[in-house]
Amino acid sequence: MTANPPRLVVGLGNPGAEYTQTRHNAGFWFCERLASHLGAGFSHESRFHGMVANARASGVWLLMPQTFMNRSGLSVGALARFYRIQANEILVVHDELDIPPGQLRLKFGGGLGGHNGLKDITAHLGTQDFWRLRIGIGHPGDRNEVVNFVLKRPQREEQDLIDAAIDRALDIWPLLVQGNWNAATTRANARTASEHPPKIRNERNP
Repeated sequence: MTANPPRLVVGLGNPGAEYTQTRHNAGFWFCERLASHLGAGFSHESRFHGMVANARASGVWLLMPQTFMNRSGLSVGALARFYRIQANEILVVHDELDIPPGQLRLKFGGGLGGHNGLKDITAHLGTQDFWRLRIGIGHPGDRNEVVNFVLKRPQREEQDLIDAAIDRALDIWPLLVQGNWNAATTRANARTASEHPPKIRNERNP
């Protein structure tokens, strides 16, 4: 599918030094790497409740909401309304429990998978019809451990796999700029050797 290229790329995460290296900030990691790749710098914009960069050469805004994950929609909605960006011109990049480290999934619309950041964005945009780039972080295996899991740093081998997935996501950026979502989706969703990730140790007894 060839359609409009993204005009807004949103990386999801939590602000503050204590969260910088936690799994829930994978969206921030991608956004920071993309900004560096495009030669764009972030600055805080209080009217948009976030860190904003303008990659003029690509015609895209980059946004890292500073509202904490559960209120991400406040930031996304404010910037999208101000610049009249439609939902289908937004790419939201976020961590994904149901995908192993090293894997990506690019998709348009669909379910929210229990992700609170996506839920709040949907509430503020009034639609689920926006693009999502899901960065796999794996699952702790116990739903009661999910909050503890996403708010901790990945193990070294997991971090290496996540970093490699972000590298692959950056490689498909030229396709996204062209609006070639079909080719980008095929590339992003391709299986890799990390489909069978290393076993995750109990974080409380590493």
